[in-house]
Amino acid sequence: MDTGDTAHLVRVYDTLHFVEENYSRLISIKELEKVSHYSYRNIQRIFKYTCGETIGAYQQRLKVENAYKMILYTRESLSSIALEVGFATVASFSKAFRQHFGMAPSEARERKLPLLAGAAIVPREMEERLMPDIMYVPPVTVYYQSAFIDYNHEDVEALWERFMSHQFTNAGTEFYGIVADEPLIRESLKCRYDACASVQAAKGKLPSKTIPGGKYAGFIHYGSYETIEDTYQKIYAGWILDTHLEFAPTPIIEKYIKHPDNTASVEEQETAIWLPLQ
Repeated sequence: MDTGDTAHLVRVYDTLHFVEENYSRLISIKELEKVSHYSYRNIQRIFKYTCGETIGAYQQRLKVENAYKMILYTRESLSSIALEVGFATVASFSKAFRQHFGMAPSEARERKLPLLAGAAIVPREMEERLMPDIMYVPPVTVYYQSAFIDYNHEDVEALWERFMSHQFTNAGTEFYGIVADEPLIRESLKCRYDACASVQAAKGKLPSKTIPGGKYAGFIHYGSYETIEDTYQKIYAGWILDTHLEFAPTPIIEKYIKHPDNTASVEEQETAIWLPLQ
């Protein structure tokens, strides 16, 4: 990738990140031009070409998808959720939600357990359940590359191969994955995933963002990343079903503590999974 392509992607990523952080309010044309360093017309065209949808469509999708996460993982009223994600009225929220998911928000709440069951997530016995460490994680600045991919081992590995080609020569570099979309509610769509490093790459300038600090429920997956779905199944089918804690709509974070680059043993590989809490 040449310098021009890298600069172009940095501008798109900066715009993407800005919209993610401000999705619940009106974003002005001047703000988009300032953050992207493009004219409004050009950033709209480039954003759609790169991300597959307009900025307005992306912002609307963030509103309804974050609302769906809150419906699944909190006990907030639908009216509170509507206001929190940026809708002026419950009626406008319900209309947008139905257009996106084909059902009313109230139906989504009623279908919570059937949705989990449809994803082969069924309650497990207490002795099979994973219990988290509740922890505070400070904000972390990372340098990243995004992709809209199927959330599976092969596609994630392909992204990491491209990401690592930028070269990270600092021995103390920490690596993270940001699972920005909830796979449960995006069955037929690509999920947003960010490959991240705690230091800038030696080859090529990567955009930066901050992993939000706050309270997380932390789990550990042992073994190859290829089997991480088994650990997610245990989390979703166990503790998460009856905990009294409420989840935030911010992304799930994965931290790759021991991985193929720093251990030769598959059994020793270790991935932290952090679920954001309110």
